Amino acid sequence: MRTGLEPLNRSNDPRGPLITVLGASGYIGSAVVGELARLPVRVRVVTRGTQPFRADVAAGAAGAAGAADLTVCRVDLTRPGAVGDAVDGADAVIHLAAEIGGARSWRSAAEGSQHVAAALMRDVVGALDGGAGTPPALVFASTVQAAAAGGTGPGPYARQKIAAERVLARATAEGTVRGAVLRLTTVFGRSRPAGSVGRGVLTAMTRRAIGGEPLTMWHDGSVRRDFLHVQDAARAFVAALPQVDAVRGGGPWDVGTGTTARLGEVFSDVAALVAEHTGRAPVPVVSVTPPEYADTGDFHSPRCDPSAFRAVTGWHPRVPLREGLDDLVRAMTATTATTTTARSKGRIRK
Repeated sequence: MRTGLEPLNRSNDPRGPLITVLGASGYIGSAVVGELARLPVRVRVVTRGTQPFRADVAAGAAGAAGAADLTVCRVDLTRPGAVGDAVDGADAVIHLAAEIGGARSWRSAAEGSQHVAAALMRDVVGALDGGAGTPPALVFASTVQAAAAGGTGPGPYARQKIAAERVLARATAEGTVRGAVLRLTTVFGRSRPAGSVGRGVLTAMTRRAIGGEPLTMWHDGSVRRDFLHVQDAARAFVAALPQVDAVRGGGPWDVGTGTTARLGEVFSDVAALVAEHTGRAPVPVVSVTPPEYADTGDFHSPRCDPSAFRAVTGWHPRVPLREGLDDLVRAMTATTATTTTARSKGRIRK
């Protein structure tokens, strides 16, 4: 089975190239591992999560036998020397690790986290610097929000991405790695096979609707977003690997559907789908005063043109917004119903 990934295999290992996924137990990371599990490669799953990473579940995406050779490396990348262990011998790294903040906001991050992000990227490229020979590939997950406000980003999360992007750009120019930055639009949906629904805005709104709460907007609903399904995002990272020589050093690459939707209309669709799956009346969609932690990016519609990335890699999104939304709502309502039933049985036993 030829995948185009053979040139990544710098050691000519018969098992295929070694691809390390940083942040592998995260929302996008679990989907990326699921995609890689279908391929004849070695995958090092790097996670600091306390929950066991189900490598067997990820490998199940490839069938009963599983195509990939998966190993799990549980480590805190902020610990001295941990990054070197995580990427040792890697032919390629998909860097999805990020500092995410509290539950109040779906994309918040602690102030000053850009310094942590830059330091982590420096550790990664430093550990990958193998001197002579073909440099390893490094594909980094960023956000279209990083293009706002003159390149400084509208908030802490975007700023940490920008800081890491700059480190990777220097390392690529110096020949340390073959780096590529993918700037994703708003990612949503259910990640398979792990089943994660993430912490995005549509997940938050679905949870509110299931709980019978109004869906709140910090504007009049005219702000637009390009919603990219998590499985399509995962496939983009895998698609970038065999084309790393074409995408490296070309500046950040926009990855999205290229189509935007008004948030007011999308939230109304969420309310209607939850009503359809629960049999209740749709919750209202209302405008409210923005909270203090809102930033300028919440009130603007970021631009995304994925045509260049599509042309170079052949990647294209497959999951329509409506289809992804229906799957998300169906999964979340089913989970809520199961949890409610289990709690009721527990009370009865008592």
